[in-house]
Amino acid sequence: MAEDRNAAWREELRKATKNSERVQIPRIHMNELNAHFRARTRDEVNQGLTMEQALQESKRCLDCPNPTCMTGCPVSINIPGFIKNIERGEILEAAKILKQTSALPAVCGRVCPQEKQCESQCTYKLKLKKEPVAIGYLERFAADYERESGHVSVPEIAAKNGVKVAVVGSGPAGLSFAGDMAKKGYSVTVFEALHEIGGVLKYGIPEFRLPNHIVDVEIDSLRGMGVEFVKDCIVGKTISMDDLKEQGYKGVFVASGAGLPRFMNIPGENLIGVMSSNEYLTRVNLMDASSEESDTPVLKGKNVAVIGGGNTAMDSVRTALRLGADRAMIVYRRSEDEMPARLEEVKHAKEEGVEFMTLHNPIEYLGDEKGRVKTMRLQVMELGEPDASGRRSPVPVEGKVIEVPVDVVVVSIGVSPNPIVPHSVSGLDVSPKGTIVVNEGMQSSIPMIFAGGDIVRGGATVILAMGDGRAAAKSMDEYLQK
Repeated sequence: MAEDRNAAWREELRKATKNSERVQIPRIHMNELNAHFRARTRDEVNQGLTMEQALQESKRCLDCPNPTCMTGCPVSINIPGFIKNIERGEILEAAKILKQTSALPAVCGRVCPQEKQCESQCTYKLKLKKEPVAIGYLERFAADYERESGHVSVPEIAAKNGVKVAVVGSGPAGLSFAGDMAKKGYSVTVFEALHEIGGVLKYGIPEFRLPNHIVDVEIDSLRGMGVEFVKDCIVGKTISMDDLKEQGYKGVFVASGAGLPRFMNIPGENLIGVMSSNEYLTRVNLMDASSEESDTPVLKGKNVAVIGGGNTAMDSVRTALRLGADRAMIVYRRSEDEMPARLEEVKHAKEEGVEFMTLHNPIEYLGDEKGRVKTMRLQVMELGEPDASGRRSPVPVEGKVIEVPVDVVVVSIGVSPNPIVPHSVSGLDVSPKGTIVVNEGMQSSIPMIFAGGDIVRGGATVILAMGDGRAAAKSMDEYLQK
């Protein structure tokens, strides 16, 4: 096997040398809105590629005999296949290839961390030490082109087999599962607790990064495949698993996410103006809380601190700017190098004027006479030895504590699994962390119940959740065929 892989690498390098004109083409850069302008609007920051740019970037693909880029894709997209169709100018065919394995190509092209997955495995990066092919940009281009053309295709669907399956949650894991099961001929119903379909894609990701109408088009494609959606329905509260069985569902995929916020349990976290990123983003993205006429307006601070260093923290602090903050700060206990957020998100935040207070950790919030937060006390940190994750552990610098004025604090230090389904199903094996325990096929201790996404992982990316959905669809199909 090793000899076969080495032979494939040699062939790729031979092709790269032979096609030296491809290797010399520089990677294209995404078109973006001006930072000063976009920091006060909800307009999408990344503007996509032009046709000319997409054709140029597609020519960089070496069409490797061993496309290692595909090994980095959790949903197994035929990456060379769709890119070569773009190079030939057959953009609608490229979109069809994407839809063979991805239910959300326009979404993934925007928010998937390609730099850590498919692009990290590109031959350019691994062997030629050059910038990888911009796979994510091209995925977005093909999906957007199809949508804007008005010729949105529906993947091939098998004849209905008369078997009903249910999905709990309409986030990326649930939508991916629903799409694959619909293709296999199952009657699929997705139950969503909120009043909008899309899960974290709608409530957790701001429109300047992922516009809602993009998500809606992807959902409409699933409707075109026969998937049905039920909103305002909490499985485990509104209806039970037993109810689903009585209604004739033979399998249930739980994709209820990780909507339970975590806090630091430090003094002052109950002050007015201190909230979780879940609450902050959900109210702004899903409940129009930024409007003065909203029934549930959100506090619009002038000095806003966001605690954390992940993508959700970046979404929150950039949202604060768009709500009128004069000073928007990221407070992170490690250095910038340890931040889990995408480099692109950090770059965009800096361009828009976000202040990065790295190596600082909140230890207390102080309030005014009305009980509203007015000051945060920060412990200055330094990096010590690496922890279990490989990142260097932050340790306090003795005697160094500073105070910073704030009127809104958004805590973005992670989430825990939604407890409703795990707590409502007798006999379901649940981990100490509250996640549903599953086998390699995403099947739980109750054979008809499968699970994936954050309810299993405890917190993950959109594309990893989608990969779980695809894996669960394959396994449930095999289970139901027995």
